[in-house]
Amino acid sequence: MQENNQLKSIAKGTFEESSIDDGFIVLTFQNNSNEVKTVEREIDSSYIQFHFCVKGSSAFQFNNGTYTLNIQEETSLLLYNPERDLPIHMDVNPNSWLVSILISIKKFHRLFSQEADYITFLSEDNRHKKYYKDGNITPSMAIVLNQLVNYNLNQSIKNLYFKGKAYELLSLYFNRSEDANIEQCPFLADETNVIKIRKAKDIIISRMAEPPTLQELADEIQLSLKKLKEGFKEIYGDSVFSFLFDYKMEVARKLLESGEHNVNEVGLRVGYSTASHFIAAFKKKYGTTPKKYVMSLS
Repeated sequence: MQENNQLKSIAKGTFEESSIDDGFIVLTFQNNSNEVKTVEREIDSSYIQFHFCVKGSSAFQFNNGTYTLNIQEETSLLLYNPERDLPIHMDVNPNSWLVSILISIKKFHRLFSQEADYITFLSEDNRHKKYYKDGNITPSMAIVLNQLVNYNLNQSIKNLYFKGKAYELLSLYFNRSEDANIEQCPFLADETNVIKIRKAKDIIISRMAEPPTLQELADEIQLSLKKLKEGFKEIYGDSVFSFLFDYKMEVARKLLESGEHNVNEVGLRVGYSTASHFIAAFKKKYGTTPKKYVMSLS
């Protein structure tokens, strides 16, 4: 956190709020204007807060603006303090989108009690302590977040849809192995290896149309194949090529949404030499064909 002594003239905004269950709320906010907007909501100490910055950036203000905590595009923030209320007072920058999930600790424990050994703050030792964590939004999480923001189904099923997506989002969030205590993972404690694994991710993204083999990738980052596989899974919660597949499909989805490319062009851009292979991959990921997906947007 950093001190913030600036006084700002900021327009007010309101969250779009969906109460999907007792003690379980989804908040969304899109600031599509050219000015900073502030959104506020009272939250008592019995709630865990998950905040996801889908686009742009925002700043949480605490203690009447004494401290600021920034959240950037494609990052998440988990906040929980059983000792004091943490009301939301957030300055949302222009062209920024946010999704927040608020869930009572009582409901959270009922949902995830079997994972108490895996989710750090659910253990008996930690359950009454305050908790803070920031992290990256994975491609799989980004898909769900965009579906929540761009929801365009019939209002009569909104509650059911949001409920399913919120559970999916939390499952993906806690699927990431970096949420484990880093002291219990000697491999990740080696910063040199972490840098190499992140370089591997950058390489496969930059060459997604023609990615190297796993052995070629391991050789390029100067890490053994075994450590590449283990490390990538630890940091990104997925295998190299499963991560790449999700990333390619997310890129493809955005290209289709832009309306500037046909199905063949999009397929080639993300590494499919034939349209049929791309269509099959897209349908495997999203349950619909690229053409039908584009039609659903209009």
